[in-house]
Amino acid sequence: MQFSIESKDRESKARAGVFKTDHGEIKTPIFMPVGTAGAVKAVHIPELKTDTKAQIILGNTYHLYLRPGLEIIENAGGLHKFNGWNKPMLTDSGGYQVYSLSNTRKLNEEGVIFQSHIDGSRHKFTPENVMDIQRTIGADIIMAFDECTPYPCDYDYAKKSLGLTHRWLERCISHFNNTEGKYGYHQNLFPIVQGSVYKDLRKESAEYIASKDATGNAIGGLSVGEPHEMMYEMTEVVCDILPHDKARYLMGVGTPANILESIALGIDMFDCVMPTRNARHGILYTTEGTINIKNEKWKKDFSVLDPNGTSYVDTQYSKAYLRHLFAANEILAGMIASLHNLRFYLWLVENAREQILSGIFSSWKNKMVAQLSQRL
Repeated sequence: MQFSIESKDRESKARAGVFKTDHGEIKTPIFMPVGTAGAVKAVHIPELKTDTKAQIILGNTYHLYLRPGLEIIENAGGLHKFNGWNKPMLTDSGGYQVYSLSNTRKLNEEGVIFQSHIDGSRHKFTPENVMDIQRTIGADIIMAFDECTPYPCDYDYAKKSLGLTHRWLERCISHFNNTEGKYGYHQNLFPIVQGSVYKDLRKESAEYIASKDATGNAIGGLSVGEPHEMMYEMTEVVCDILPHDKARYLMGVGTPANILESIALGIDMFDCVMPTRNARHGILYTTEGTINIKNEKWKKDFSVLDPNGTSYVDTQYSKAYLRHLFAANEILAGMIASLHNLRFYLWLVENAREQILSGIFSSWKNKMVAQLSQRL
């Protein structure tokens, strides 16, 4: 995989770049729809390609390992062939899911023993077998196994956890370098910067990760409950240290405003369940602000979902109709809302890229952040 920067903003640290992977190019900044179990909820694969214009999607190691399991994925020829997505794909390592299962897991130097949320069975993740699992899933970009610290987190625990994450990274790199992909194309390993909300730990981790000279690098352990300003502060600290010619991926972020502010700090890649999860609850992100389509005020509003939208669902359906579908508990409600939100997120990063290439990103970003933060 190759990453190159095409343009930089004059007034911020925003960059427009391009990845080249064996499954195609990715133009950055980019948002990755989350396909936890090999599917983006309520969205068909052809719709992801044509209607949302997604360039890369994300799969989850923990969930895919448990169901359908590695044997089925490998027999299918990898996740690309199993789900029909023939563009780039990224898998996270399962570290975040292990973090979220803190009441049912045991963590030590060797790895993590955890209970399945499906049937209570016990399993073990180590840096080595997580590399093997992601080799079998077959994503173009795979993540190092790390511990995601919670917020709040005391300094001593954050420091101890950081040391463990770095030692695990050494084992991930060693095992990754000593194994081959299974399906005839290249895979790329991204390390993850941790350190909670402590500036010195974030610096230490960013310097350590930068020394590994990976194709790209990720920032984890943010957007876990800390104030947005603290997230931006830690992101800026890390971006100032990570190699400027390598891709930077901010994991699990976030709101439209979070994405624009983080692009301004030098982030290239994002993922978040927010657009699809909130869509299923009737929350729509639009170019004019955020809408709760379930509210009574939209009952007789026959205007389109977003007059400035670029997806067919934005102009095909009215607010009143979508509100009716939610009130009637129609499955179609979540499908339309998910398509709309995903297209909006992809539209947002596409426009950010255009503004960077045009040299006017900062002024556009400031206007958009204010606009998108409105509740309609």
